[in-house]
Amino acid sequence: MALKLKVPNITCEGCAEKITESIHVMEPDALVDVNVQDKTVTVESAASEESIKQVIVASGYNIEGY
Repeated sequence: MALKLKVPNITCEGCAEKITESIHVMEPDALVDVNVQDKTVTVESAASEESIKQVIVASGYNIEGY
């Protein structure tokens, strides 16, 4: 299942790398696509939606509506 999240405080490729690495620590096989311009994170993973959101927030980012 692909999960698409709006993360308004993504500002650069460094943010994208940090989010991607954080998700991969939890779920090494996850497919992660961070679009810096659109400020979105799309994740295909066996992990739960809640787990993914918690990892992104723990990395220091906000998720719209969460």
